[in-house]
Amino acid sequence: MPAVKSGSRPPWLGLAAAVWVQVAAGAGYNFPLYSPALKSVMGYNQQQLTMLGVANDIGENFGMLPGVFCNRLPPWLVLLIGAASCFFGYGILWLAVGRTVVLMPYWALWIALCIATNSSAWLGTAVLVTNMRNFPFSRGTVAGILKGYIGLSAAVYTLVYIGVLNHSPSKLLLLLTLGLPVVCFTMMYFIRPCTPASEDDSSEHGHFLFTQIASVFLGLYLLTSTLLGSVLALSNTVTYILFGIMILLLLSPLAIPLKMTLCRKKMKKSGIPNPFSSSDQPSHFDQDKLEPLLAVSSSATNLSSFHESDDSTDVDTLLAEGEGAVQMSKKRKPKRGEDFRFLEALVKADFWLLFLCYFLGVGSGVTVLNNLAQIGTAAGVDDTTILLCLFSFCNFVGRLGGGSVSEYFVRSRMLPRSVWMAFTQMVMAVTYLLFALALNSTLYASTAVLGICYGVQFSVMVPTASELFGLKHFGIIYNFMLLGNPLGALLLSGIFAGFVYDKEAEKQGGATCLGPSCFGLTFLVLAGVCVLGSVLSVILTVRIRPVYQMLYSSGSFRLPRSSQH
Repeated sequence: MPAVKSGSRPPWLGLAAAVWVQVAAGAGYNFPLYSPALKSVMGYNQQQLTMLGVANDIGENFGMLPGVFCNRLPPWLVLLIGAASCFFGYGILWLAVGRTVVLMPYWALWIALCIATNSSAWLGTAVLVTNMRNFPFSRGTVAGILKGYIGLSAAVYTLVYIGVLNHSPSKLLLLLTLGLPVVCFTMMYFIRPCTPASEDDSSEHGHFLFTQIASVFLGLYLLTSTLLGSVLALSNTVTYILFGIMILLLLSPLAIPLKMTLCRKKMKKSGIPNPFSSSDQPSHFDQDKLEPLLAVSSSATNLSSFHESDDSTDVDTLLAEGEGAVQMSKKRKPKRGEDFRFLEALVKADFWLLFLCYFLGVGSGVTVLNNLAQIGTAAGVDDTTILLCLFSFCNFVGRLGGGSVSEYFVRSRMLPRSVWMAFTQMVMAVTYLLFALALNSTLYASTAVLGICYGVQFSVMVPTASELFGLKHFGIIYNFMLLGNPLGALLLSGIFAGFVYDKEAEKQGGATCLGPSCFGLTFLVLAGVCVLGSVLSVILTVRIRPVYQMLYSSGSFRLPRSSQH
């Protein structure tokens, strides 16, 4: 892969490519689609299957290594490692489900599943860190869009699974083994550091709005198509037409860089200077063009190479010279809102409060997600793929909406994003009570509401972590936060929910449990967990309110001066 000079093109092409990588990175959400086949082929009980679900979550969210290497390796190499994990991990699962290899030990499948889903951590870290740095003034919006697409990926895979693959778990695993690496190889060239987008770019809001609207249309289309495929017997021709339309909708973000390219050509023909020319260097800009770049932190402007270090880079030096002086690095502890090293963030109370709030919110949500097929079966639902698709769509709505809504209130009211974690976790607590009561006709509505609130946790945590602790070491800080997901899956799903389910199944004299008692106690515990999470989120909001008043006092994002050098 040839090295590309940063600043050679605007960052929108990388964002369009990131959409495809994020959909690929959502492969971990496929576990409910092939887990019944693993259970039947391998003869596992529910607790063994639930522990495989824990392996799924551990692999998907253990991103400490990607977090470290994203500052030392180019994004394309991080993507390449993720593609290799897909190939080897899902390849072993495919061999087991297809009975190509018989009597595969449980521990081997557990490790293979960790390796397979760990690809999501590598892929997600590469695209999220790169695009957050390329759009440093729109962190909430970017996080909402990218996290939204990864949330929508479950619906994409469900449509493919039902329509194209004819409900075949073996074919699905083969697709994950070979298809995901192909996507990475195709997109890795375009995901790279670019000139950070300027805050005063008048077209940026319209471009983000177009991307959000396109993703909403894709989500509605996937939900409708999946429901039609479950209710009606569609012919192969209709199925492939629906699949083709889905591909076109996934390509829609590409319209932005295409439009910018065409406009650039028109500008060249008319003799208007090209603002994105790679020959323009920051030192040649006039003062109005230089000021937006000087407002970007070192974590967003360290783009002159694919490697980052703790010392000042050439770009940092250039920006400091543009202000008239080069200041020596100060050996003092950073303040909230500046760039923290991982160990410096690790000793902060706000860091652990954010981690606990996220852990309690997503840990309870992933417990339902991992057991969604069994929850539907216990409630008498015949086709549980509809539940998965509904949860996926609403998860997407929560991620996209959480990013946009929190961005609006941050800029207009200086309201910390964590307040939305508090609000949605209270809603989640009420939803778990509805699940526990097992009232008629509330299963689908409860699943939808839970999906929205679950999605908000992701889109709020990501920009909050970057605003409190900076972008320079954001990769490892963000991935440490993600450990709340597998930790919740282990404690709440693997150990507790699986144990309760198997005990209830034994009382009924079979391996399958039916009725509200299967998960009743689990839902009551999850409601209590979310009440605690909401209280902690309120405490965090009160603590970090001064930080947001400092960062957004002018109505737009403003970094502390010390983080600009």
